[in-house]
Amino acid sequence: MPKEKRSIIVVKNTPINVLLVGGQDYISLTDMAKNVGEDSLIYNWMRNRNTVEYLGIWELIHNPSFKGLEFETFKKEAGLNSFHLTPRKWIEATGAIGIQSRAGRYHSGTYAHKDIAVEFGAWLSPEFKLYLIKEIQRLKEDEVRRSDLEWNLNRALTKINYQIHTDAIRNHFIPNALTQAEIDFAYPNEADVLNVALFGVTAKTWRDANPKQGNLRENATAEQLLVLSNLESINAMLIGQGQPRDERLRQLREVATTQLASLVNNASLKLLPKSQ
Repeated sequence: MPKEKRSIIVVKNTPINVLLVGGQDYISLTDMAKNVGEDSLIYNWMRNRNTVEYLGIWELIHNPSFKGLEFETFKKEAGLNSFHLTPRKWIEATGAIGIQSRAGRYHSGTYAHKDIAVEFGAWLSPEFKLYLIKEIQRLKEDEVRRSDLEWNLNRALTKINYQIHTDAIRNHFIPNALTQAEIDFAYPNEADVLNVALFGVTAKTWRDANPKQGNLRENATAEQLLVLSNLESINAMLIGQGQPRDERLRQLREVATTQLASLVNNASLKLLPKSQ
């Protein structure tokens, strides 16, 4: 299971834990409630009919396993003096994913998807909601800046190793007897060994399929660029050993698959198939 990333935002002098779960921000309602009261505020909020309807609609949109019949039962009872609903009861009865109830020493309490947390913030006070939205936006902007920095760093590493790679090609595959046309063809041909090993396609195949998206490597993820940087060094070493292209491609594919599996926590990224 991928490790959850933790951040902290500060809203009206109140530190609030944020967990990145499945690529989505989940914000501590428990921490938010401390700004104006106790945990009981969460229970009072969940007793409200409008709250139950909002939670149910959010789940119907985002959660295909949500139990709609149980939701309808809660919605009918909401607002009655006898109605009482806790986060754990809501989760267990409906299979909800928008709210999480966590126990344990670290990060315990009630967490909610940011869409739901903002709704809770509005219930606490309009002012708190506005400050909360501002801090969520700041957090996402910080994450984008860090991601850009990581991408640029890996891109720089790739360019450095590219020089090592082209030097190996020049020293082993380009004797003086070759024509200039043959020399010019050798570099992209070897570059495509890396492209096929990592991306599963040549640069031209990708460009033909994506004519308006630039080149293949400019569209790579940070993880792919890091692996590409490693592959360039490995391929230079294999060239120096005199390994034939087919054997180098087989070894490079295996390395790419292994390294991506180690680096990537995003399940939506397709790993390369193993070599035949």
